[in-house]
Amino acid sequence: MKNLLQTLAIQRWDDHRYYHHSRINQSLHLLSAIAFLVSYGLLFVDPAQAALLAWCVSMTSRQAGHFFFEPRGYDHVNQATDEHKEDIKIGYNIQRKIVLLAIWVLIPLLLWLQPSVFGLIKPATDLHGLIHDVGIAWLSLGVGGLLFRVTQLWIQQDLMTGAAWMFKILTDPFHDIMLYYKSPLYLLRGELIDPMTHVATHPSQV
Repeated sequence: MKNLLQTLAIQRWDDHRYYHHSRINQSLHLLSAIAFLVSYGLLFVDPAQAALLAWCVSMTSRQAGHFFFEPRGYDHVNQATDEHKEDIKIGYNIQRKIVLLAIWVLIPLLLWLQPSVFGLIKPATDLHGLIHDVGIAWLSLGVGGLLFRVTQLWIQQDLMTGAAWMFKILTDPFHDIMLYYKSPLYLLRGELIDPMTHVATHPSQV
């Protein structure tokens, strides 16, 4: 358990210092985290609606922050190139995210053209049923994407790395709220980029 928590702490720290410099990105992560927590509650009531909220609000706001607002040039705080950070990223880097999001976009199209998914499920007979099927399919995609990356990390590195990353992903909404709850205030003050002074003076950077 101690090793798991240490690995988790390292992954959390690297995720913050490498990939969350933009205050807009941080604020969008705050929005994403709140929506994810609502989705967690909805899982016990309506899993399809939970997945629709998670993908349409949480994931879109979260990934928009990374794709459109996070600086992609040389990282002077961590003295690392964007290419280096993409290569060492534990979770889904930009390339993996593009593949995942492409599948996400194609799922509704597949269910529209093939409501039974080639005989695998009972076809929807109305719009409500179609939306429900999309939600369940997106929920399956989320679970599948999580387990797929954990398996990759297990093979490429070790089970501890994969297990820690899975725990990190599942608890990120709680952690993001603690980290970024002040980010909208910094934005209102006109601060677009986090100076990351706490990173530059962190013991791991010395």
